[in-house]
Amino acid sequence: MRFVAVTSCPTGIAHTYMAAEALEQSGKAAGHEVVVETQGSAGSTPLDPAVIAAADGVIFAADLEVRDKERFAGKPTVDVGVKKAVHDAGGVIAEAVSAVRAGPPLGAGPAAPPVIAPPKVKAGTGTRIRQYLMTGVSYMIPFVAAGGILIAIGFMLATIAWPENGAIEVTKVVDGFNATAFTNWIAGDFSYGSLQDWSVLLFWIGKWAFGFLVLSLSAYIAYAIADRPGLVPGFVGGFAANFVGAGFLGGIVTGFLAGFLALWVSRWRVPKGARGVMPVVVIPLVSTMIVGLATVLVIGPPMKALNDALMTWLNGLGTAYLIPLGIILGLMQCTDLGGPINKVAYVFAVTGLANATSSSSTEARIMAAVMAAGMVPPLAVALATVLRPRLFSEAERESGKSCWLLGASFISEGAIPFAAEDPIRMIPSFMVGGAVAGGLIMALGAGQLAPHGGIWVLPLIGNPFMFLIALVAGTVVSALLVIVAKGIGRNPHDEAIEAPESLEVMAGSRA
Repeated sequence: MRFVAVTSCPTGIAHTYMAAEALEQSGKAAGHEVVVETQGSAGSTPLDPAVIAAADGVIFAADLEVRDKERFAGKPTVDVGVKKAVHDAGGVIAEAVSAVRAGPPLGAGPAAPPVIAPPKVKAGTGTRIRQYLMTGVSYMIPFVAAGGILIAIGFMLATIAWPENGAIEVTKVVDGFNATAFTNWIAGDFSYGSLQDWSVLLFWIGKWAFGFLVLSLSAYIAYAIADRPGLVPGFVGGFAANFVGAGFLGGIVTGFLAGFLALWVSRWRVPKGARGVMPVVVIPLVSTMIVGLATVLVIGPPMKALNDALMTWLNGLGTAYLIPLGIILGLMQCTDLGGPINKVAYVFAVTGLANATSSSSTEARIMAAVMAAGMVPPLAVALATVLRPRLFSEAERESGKSCWLLGASFISEGAIPFAAEDPIRMIPSFMVGGAVAGGLIMALGAGQLAPHGGIWVLPLIGNPFMFLIALVAGTVVSALLVIVAKGIGRNPHDEAIEAPESLEVMAGSRA
């Protein structure tokens, strides 16, 4: 059979391409042809319409709303999460084959009469809500990454430009600017040779990028629900939530409100002559007005109170309470390696960066704890394959080599093949190591304003040596636990265990 597939994950980095590779390889092994369109963070190349037309069935392995779904209308469809395609690509292929066989024949060519496709397996309400939310998060992350790294560079330059309290000084300067003062400063007082001025300017640009955080989150949640009609009310709702102090929690609420409202208005039955003005006048006017009023009068006040309470609680935590928080975040990061629990911890950390004032602030330490814990699983399996190679097959050892780079780059998904094949031993080992790293980050006071990058943003981390100590400790603990767990019940004289075929495929594709 011939299948076309679309894969996408919230960050559009690792799971998207791992799922594509797994589906292609598993389809080939089963004697089928699978052509995949990856809708990742770097964009996508749409499938050739002729390839879609010739396909017997469609596979959606996505945690986000698939773009341009109408291209696949009339085809038997299987809709699963991206992790299922990574973990059980063979099972997904089998589901797709069953879906094709269960439906009426699709015909051999373009001249075939139209047929009714078999009913599609629809995602549940909870899954759809998560997809909408993760779509907003996926579009928000680049703003956070750019803004966070620029702010971190500004702080780094400030520590050189002002030998004492550089971070405090640059924050004071920026807080003293309004639009007029900033314009006058650039026009008359900015010095190209002043490191202080450059630190302030980079800090400002980073703050501008951060200014779009709530807007993009709200707008693209609405976009996932209602497509283009949701963008205008989503952006306005996000801006209003940010303006009244409702923060990212308010942005989430306005995103869902804007999306469902725009979807509802777009389905109004209107006279034929009025259809042309619906998308450019009626839908944006009605939905934006209602969302704006609701945000200011209804959503804003309670969301602001909740957001303020959360920030007050975080900033009021002493070291004794920060350590348990770091442990909890570390456990969450390593529970499902890029899944919903992992993403909750990550989103909590990156959205908190908007309120960070320096690399030593509570929000920066939370971000450092999340990143360090997320780096532990791939680094731990890489170390374990080196320390006790006989516990692992040749394919696993090859896969472990790539985990050094994946872990150093804060790509937790590198450990997924190991966790998928032996979850009982692997996942608890990862979680303990992640908890150690997260707790030590909090205890040692390491913090960072860059939301991604792993060791490649080490110069932007406050107390980088302490960050490395926590990371190494978590990695060593996790690797030792992996070795102990893998050795339980195994004869030490046995040859290295054979990896299942799915892991060999994954390792071979990455090698």
